[in-house]
Amino acid sequence: MPADVDKIPILSLDRSRELFENVQQAAHSFGVRDVEVLFAAHRGALTRFANNNIHQNVAEQGQWISVRVLFDQKTARATTNRFDADSIRSAVEQAIALTKSVAADPELLPLSPPSAIPQIPRFDAATASASPMDRARSVAEAIRVVEGAGQTAAGFYSTGQSVEAIFNSAGLAALHSETMAQFSITAMAEDSSGWAKESAVAYSAINPVQMARRASDKARLSRDPREVDPGRYTVIMEPAAVLDLVGQMFGDFSATALEDKRSFLTDRLGAKLFGDNIHITDDVAHPLQAGVPFDGEGVRRRKLALVDAGVPRELAYARSSARRAGVEPTGHGFPVPNEIGEAPMNIVISGGSTSIEQMIASTARGVLVTRFWYIREVDPFSKIMTGMTRDGTFLIEDGRLTCGLRNFRFNQGLIELLNNVEALSPTVRASGEEAFDMVVPAMKVNGFHFTEVTRF
Repeated sequence: MPADVDKIPILSLDRSRELFENVQQAAHSFGVRDVEVLFAAHRGALTRFANNNIHQNVAEQGQWISVRVLFDQKTARATTNRFDADSIRSAVEQAIALTKSVAADPELLPLSPPSAIPQIPRFDAATASASPMDRARSVAEAIRVVEGAGQTAAGFYSTGQSVEAIFNSAGLAALHSETMAQFSITAMAEDSSGWAKESAVAYSAINPVQMARRASDKARLSRDPREVDPGRYTVIMEPAAVLDLVGQMFGDFSATALEDKRSFLTDRLGAKLFGDNIHITDDVAHPLQAGVPFDGEGVRRRKLALVDAGVPRELAYARSSARRAGVEPTGHGFPVPNEIGEAPMNIVISGGSTSIEQMIASTARGVLVTRFWYIREVDPFSKIMTGMTRDGTFLIEDGRLTCGLRNFRFNQGLIELLNNVEALSPTVRASGEEAFDMVVPAMKVNGFHFTEVTRF
């Protein structure tokens, strides 16, 4: 495929409108007037490396149309990945058949009306057209850094573009195009490892060599790890660790979850839960964020003040939960029908002005954590989580890193954690493995509870 083809979005507004008209015509031929269509398309490529060698380059392209029809207070949807007229007609027919078979829902809302949805420019032509050679050059440079330190590198570099759109017969029409690049590297030594991962709309914002140095330094500094007793420590969590651990609570900022009494915010909304220095928003327009400015129902995403000075203030509302609560929807709903309702997806945790180096220098004895993994919930109401440290855990003594540590298992309540934050770094866009990417700071936390030492 010529490189210049990759420089344009893979599904345009005009093409989406044409496809929607085909769906609408098919629905009308079956006597159905109310129809909603979700479109999605993606094109991506991935370069993998291990044992200091690139061993795989793969690419894929996909697309789908999801058709939802409404009649007699019933709704259902059917999906196809073929855009020809016969496949579209078949999807419409299937959606109608499924709708006839479901029970009527007296609370079913009509289609979303059209609204003004802002365009957020998140399409980078260079990222969309990045070639295997572009990724290979960067990977090779990163491998040389790790290999030069006598270590072994493994990871991946991905680039791609995606499009999401929603149209309905009430006149709603919205489309968003976006690119995304992601680089992850693990540097492995005989008895230690280091790790770094980043993502960005523009791949020029990612520096694989710098990340390789960071991962390699962690592997070098954590060699010959010591074992110290578990217990409560002052812990400095790097942004990826904050992302993966604190990120476990944001599904609870859902009006449907609160209504079902499965949120830790049940009977706590508006009460002081966290420290004064904890401010959390959901903001799709934040310059370090990514994502679509409308939700699965076609409602514009509104900025939410989820936590203000330690007090949970706002929730995400889909159209149905908003109607039940007598408020306006916030643009965080998932495509209907669903049983989940809604969730905030563009988390921004406000930071401070203390660098990680300053946090370390101010710590008499503590632990620096690069990242967590295998995180699981222990107590939903107290939001107690368990998991392990990985790829760079260090002992801090007298304001400096003195050695690497054997990894810990932890049992830590998030409410307690966010009451014990002593310092915050400036925010960055962070990537991890256990939660979606967010904009978060590093945190210095007192009294973090490590329960046991692991075998590695």
